[in-house]
Amino acid sequence: MSGVVPGEAAPAAASGPPGWVDWEMWDGFIAMNGITIERPSGSAHPRYPDIIYPIDYGFVNGTLANDGEEVDIFVGTARSSGADTDVASGGLAVRDIASGLVAAVFTHDPRKGDREVKFLYACTPREIYLVNGFVNFAPMTGRLLMRRPMRELWRSEAR
Repeated sequence: MSGVVPGEAAPAAASGPPGWVDWEMWDGFIAMNGITIERPSGSAHPRYPDIIYPIDYGFVNGTLANDGEEVDIFVGTARSSGADTDVASGGLAVRDIASGLVAAVFTHDPRKGDREVKFLYACTPREIYLVNGFVNFAPMTGRLLMRRPMRELWRSEAR
C-alpha cells in the first residue's frame, strides 16, 4: 500500500491490515506547516451533536485527504519536556516517544461513504485507546497503526 503524501489525497483504508505511513516525513511536514485545531476536546461534531470529541481534533495544514478536505489529526497532551536523558529501546530519548506522531487510524465512515487516514499526534497511551474507541464507535470503523509498540509508550509514561 502506498504512503500518505502531503498535498495529495491520502490512501483509502483497506479491509485488510492498516496501511503504511512515512512517519519522519509527516513529522517534518507538521513541524513546517503546523496543525489547526477546529474541534477542541469536549466539543460536539457540527452535524452529529451527540458525538463529543474526547481530545483536540483538527487537520494538518496544507494537505488533502480522500474526502477533499485536509488530513485529519487528533492532538493529545503528551509533550516533550526537553530535559529527559533516559533512552528507551531503539535509541530514542524518552521525551521523543510520544511527542510527535504516535499512530494513524485508517477509517471507513459509511455515513459519508469515505475511507481516510487520521493521525494521532502527541498522544499518551490512554489517549490512543480513547481515540481508537471513539473512531470505532458505530457506524464508523478504523484500524490502528502504531508507530512504535504500545509497551514503549507505557514505559515512557511511567518515568
